[in-house]
Amino acid sequence: MKKFNPNKNIIITLIIVILVVTVLSVTIATRAVGNTTNVVQSTVNDTMAIVDKVITAPIRWIENGANSVKNLFVTYEENERLKEKLDSYDELAQSNDNYQREIDALKEELALNETLTNYDKISANVINRSPDTWQDMLVVDQGTKDGVEINMAVMSQKGLIGRVIEVNAASSKVELLTSENQNSNHFPVRISGEDGENFGILSSYDQKEKSLVITQLTGSSSLKEGDVVQTSGLGGNSPADLAIGTVVSTTKDEFGLDTKVYVKPYAQMYDIQTVTIIKRLAGDE
Repeated sequence: MKKFNPNKNIIITLIIVILVVTVLSVTIATRAVGNTTNVVQSTVNDTMAIVDKVITAPIRWIENGANSVKNLFVTYEENERLKEKLDSYDELAQSNDNYQREIDALKEELALNETLTNYDKISANVINRSPDTWQDMLVVDQGTKDGVEINMAVMSQKGLIGRVIEVNAASSKVELLTSENQNSNHFPVRISGEDGENFGILSSYDQKEKSLVITQLTGSSSLKEGDVVQTSGLGGNSPADLAIGTVVSTTKDEFGLDTKVYVKPYAQMYDIQTVTIIKRLAGDE
C-alpha cells in the first residue's frame, strides 16, 4: 500500500491555481486590448448558457402552465359574472319599459286633469281586469271613502272610457264603452262640426270597425269625418264637454230610418293603467 504524500497534492493544487490565474489574466488582458473573448471564455459562457436553458426550461414551462390555468379560472369567473349580468339585463330592460309606460300614462292623466277644471276629479289605478271580461269592465283602487259614486264618468288618455257601475269602500267597478251590455252604455253626446251641432246617444261598440256607435241622431247639420264628439251633459249623470273621439263615418241602419255614426275614440281601450273618475260639480247640475 502506497503511503499518502501530502507534498505531491500541494504541488498539484498550486499548479491548478497558477493555471487558473494565468487563464483569467490572459482573458482580462485580451478583453482589455481587443474587446473580444477568447476560445476558453466563449466555451465556458456557451456551456453555462446551455446549462441555464436546460435547468430553467422546465421551471418556465411549469410557471407558464400555472399562469395559463390561473387565467382560465379567472376567465371562467368573469364569464359567469357576465352571464349573470346578461340574465338580469332583460329583466332590467323590461322593468325600465314598465316604468316608462307608467310615467307616460301618469303624464297623460296629468294633462287630462288640466283640461277638466270645471269638475272634481279622482285619479285611480287599475287593479284588476279579467281576461274573461277584458272589453267589458275593470276594477280601480278608489271607492266610497274617496268620493266615488255610481254612474260617474271615467276617462283615460284624454278620452271617455266608461262609467262606474259598482262602488265599494276601497274599490270600484267600471263598465267600459266597449262592453256588449246594451243597457248601460248610453251616454248623451254632442257632435260638433263646421256646420253646427247634432245630438245623439252613444249606444254601442262595433268590434269589427273598432269604433263607438252613436244612434238616435237629432239635428240638421251635415256630419263630416273628423267632427268632434263630446258628452252633452243632458243625461244628468255625466258632465258636458268630456272628450270621446272623432267621427269616422256614417251609415243608415238596416231599415234605412236611423243614422249610425261611427266614432274613433281618443282613449286606447286595450291598455289602461290609470284612470280619472269625473264628478259633476253641484253648481253644474
